[in-house]
Amino acid sequence: MRICLHDFSGHPFQAELARRLADRGHEVVHTSAAEYVSGKGDLAAEDDPRLSFVRLAIDRPYEKNSPRARLAWERAYADATIDHLRSERFDAFISCNIPLLASHRIARWSRRHRLPWVFWHQDVYSAAMSDELRTRLPRPAAAAGARVLDRMEAYLARKAAHVVAIGDAFTEVYDGWGVDPGRVSVIPNWAPLGDIRPRPRENPSADDLFVERPGLRLLYAGTIGRKHNPALLVDLMQQLRQAGVEAQLTVVSEGDAADDLVGSDPDLRVVRFQPAEALADVLGSADVLVALLEPDATRFSIPSKVLSYMAAGRPILGLMPSDNPAATDIVASGGHVGTPDLEGVSGSIDWLGSLDASAVAEIGARARAVAEEKFDVARVTDRFEVIAADATSGR
Repeated sequence: MRICLHDFSGHPFQAELARRLADRGHEVVHTSAAEYVSGKGDLAAEDDPRLSFVRLAIDRPYEKNSPRARLAWERAYADATIDHLRSERFDAFISCNIPLLASHRIARWSRRHRLPWVFWHQDVYSAAMSDELRTRLPRPAAAAGARVLDRMEAYLARKAAHVVAIGDAFTEVYDGWGVDPGRVSVIPNWAPLGDIRPRPRENPSADDLFVERPGLRLLYAGTIGRKHNPALLVDLMQQLRQAGVEAQLTVVSEGDAADDLVGSDPDLRVVRFQPAEALADVLGSADVLVALLEPDATRFSIPSKVLSYMAAGRPILGLMPSDNPAATDIVASGGHVGTPDLEGVSGSIDWLGSLDASAVAEIGARARAVAEEKFDVARVTDRFEVIAADATSGR
């Protein structure tokens, strides 16, 4: 079977799935967006004729905060994706993380040309976009726009050969959209345990990320979007200092929110995204890994960075709602979860201050053990293989 696995972001676990499908004899082309800046997985070419990685480029920046520029970019990106699908003649198309407007255009083309696609649903994009409209437009216009966005995303779910959701909460939305439950599977995200292994605190990335001095090393790695409140990172460092806890925080990210953090606190440092092959060292160089999630995003967003943190074998501080599945994983791993506000930050200070080298090692080992128990990529590959085969057989 020839499969196009298109993960717009180019994240680690989707790349691992492409490799696992190729290992089973399928011809797999993994595609991602060249212009989208984020933490990437291992997208290097290999000595396997059944597997290739393609980064689609349209030669213009991805301006997500400019509605007009973003609309033009998504249209151009959809056309580039369609050109690629047309030229390669795939049997199945697995679509993941593609922005909603581009995804809708690609889905309509796929349906017209009878290319079965699997909608790997990572977030309810219309909900987030509708919230953004409400901040920019008068109420009637925002409501009308929200209805259009909802219909577009409902089309993706209804018309896909199969929908793969990352959490059970998505199925409630599908009921309202009229999606056939028999074409829905819930497959939680994971992290590639072979690529992200526990590493020594002092490793080749440590000197580039942290100043050599006593105290805790905290690290946030990943994109910072509307689902996150980066001001909490500044609050965290200020409260640690007031409590007399020596600590430094490195933020590995890029974009406007990351730029705004530069110079915000003397103990906070911002660095660019690091190469995929350095990810294990990057995470291993810290004592505690930090995750953020805002309350209005908790229903449909499960931060995949937490899964990478668990694989890295480090204690995790999550400033997020306690009902999020990632929060459950953090607690099970021996980490700490606080609400994403000043009160939650304050309640995290004692836990951070209590950590010494032995506690970091003990909690880190527990986090890795939970990851090894939960992340069964062979079983995940089994399920995606069956889903793709069923989609193709129904062509």
